[in-house]
Amino acid sequence: MSKPAKIAFIGAGSTVFMKNIVGDILQREALKNSHIALMDINLQRLEESALVVQKLVSGLNVEATFSTHPDQREALEEADFVVVAFQIGGYEPCTVTDFEVPKKFGLHQTIADTLGIGGIMRGLRTVPYLWSVCEDMLDVCPQGLMLQYVNPMAINTWAITARYPTIRQVGLCHSVQHTANELSRDLKIPLDRIRYQSAGINHVAFFLQFEERLPDGSYRDLYPDLKRGYEQGIYPRPENSLNPRCPNKVRYEVMKRLGYFCTESSEHLAEYVPWFIKNGREDLIERFGIPLDEYPKRCVEQIEQWKSQLEEFISSTDISIPNSVEYASEIINSVWTGRPSVIYGNVPNKGSMPALPEGCAVEVPCVVDGNGIQPTIIDDLPPQLMALMRTNINVQQLTVRALLEERRDHIYHAAMMDPHTAAELDIEQIWAMVDELIKVHGAWLPRWVHDQ
Repeated sequence: MSKPAKIAFIGAGSTVFMKNIVGDILQREALKNSHIALMDINLQRLEESALVVQKLVSGLNVEATFSTHPDQREALEEADFVVVAFQIGGYEPCTVTDFEVPKKFGLHQTIADTLGIGGIMRGLRTVPYLWSVCEDMLDVCPQGLMLQYVNPMAINTWAITARYPTIRQVGLCHSVQHTANELSRDLKIPLDRIRYQSAGINHVAFFLQFEERLPDGSYRDLYPDLKRGYEQGIYPRPENSLNPRCPNKVRYEVMKRLGYFCTESSEHLAEYVPWFIKNGREDLIERFGIPLDEYPKRCVEQIEQWKSQLEEFISSTDISIPNSVEYASEIINSVWTGRPSVIYGNVPNKGSMPALPEGCAVEVPCVVDGNGIQPTIIDDLPPQLMALMRTNINVQQLTVRALLEERRDHIYHAAMMDPHTAAELDIEQIWAMVDELIKVHGAWLPRWVHDQ
C-alpha cells in the first residue's frame, strides 16, 4: 500500500488495552507509519491515551501519526480498520446493577458480561451503540473492517450482521490463546510443540484437537494425559492459575463429563451451565473453587491499579511494549499486506458450522489475507457440545430478536431460557427480576424497553 493505514480506535479511553493494541500495530514493519485516530467520550481518558500513544511513537522511533476525537463520525472518516472497545454503563452503575439485582432474587454470577442475565442486559445496552458505529461506517468508511472487542461478543456480532449485513466485521477474544498457554503449563509441554483446533461459540468453544508434535514429526493426542492428570489430582496445577481466586477446576470437570476442554475460563463457564452455582450448595462452590462476584472484584482492583499505571505512563520516557496475545495487529497486517495468517474469530455463521443455526455468531479458525476474514468450515462437532452451545444460542437469539423487533417480551423469554437462571429461579422470580433490572437500569436501556 502506498498510503499509510488509518486505524480508528473507538473507546480509546480504555488506555491499557489501547496501549497493547497500538503497541502491537506500530511494531509491524508495514504499519509503523499508520495514522491512529483515537476516539472516546471521556475527554480526560482520551487525553491520557493520547499521551501514551505519543510516547509509543517516540519510543519506537516510528513515523506513525495520531489524532484525538470526541466525535465518533470524525474519527471514522476514511478509516481502513475500526477497533471497538467500550463498556456501556461502566462498572458503576451498570455492572453493579447486573450483579446486585439478581442476587436479591437468589441468582449469583461470576462475570455476567457475556451470557446469563448479565449478558442479556449488557447486550441491550451495548448493541444500539455498536449499530451507531455501523451507521457511521456505512457513510464515511464503508469498506473498513471492524475489529470488535466488546462483550457480549456473540450477541453483538449476531446483531450487527442482522441489521448491517454489509459491514465487514470480526469479533475478537483472547480465550483460545490464553487457554492453550494454561494447558501447556499444566502439561509442562512448550506451546510451540502443541497444535490444536478449537470451535464453537464465544466463551463456549472447545478444543476439538489438542496434540503434541513429536521429534519424528508425528502427533499424539494430549487428551488422555489431561484426563488422567485430572483424575490423579495433578491438574489443574495451582501455580499455573491466572486467577488466584479460581483454581480452574470447572473446565476440567466439564472435560471429564463431555470429553473436551472449554476455551473459556472456569469462572466464566460456571455461570453458562446449570451444574455448578446453586443456592444452598456451598459444597459445590467450595469443591470447584467458583469465585462468585468475581468481575466486580476485578473492576475495583483495576480501577485502583490504573492510578499507579497512569502515574507510571506520565513519568516514563519509554513505555514498555511487549507483544500481546491479541489478534488485532496480525489481522490488520495480513489484510494490509496480503500476507496470510490464521486467527480465531467470531463471525456470522454462513455455513462455517452447519450444525448450528444460520446467522448466529460462531468462533472458528479464520484465514486472513488481502480479501479479509475467511472462516473455515467445522462440520464434525460432537453432539454433546452442540447441545450445550444451543442452550446459549437460544438466549442470544431471543436477545437479538428483542433488539431488532423492539419487543420487551423477548427479554423475559431470553432470561427464561438461560440455563443458569432457569436452574435457580422460577418463572415469577425471573419476570420480577427482569422488571427490576429494567427499572434500575433506566435510561441506559433503549427507550422502547420502557415504553412497552
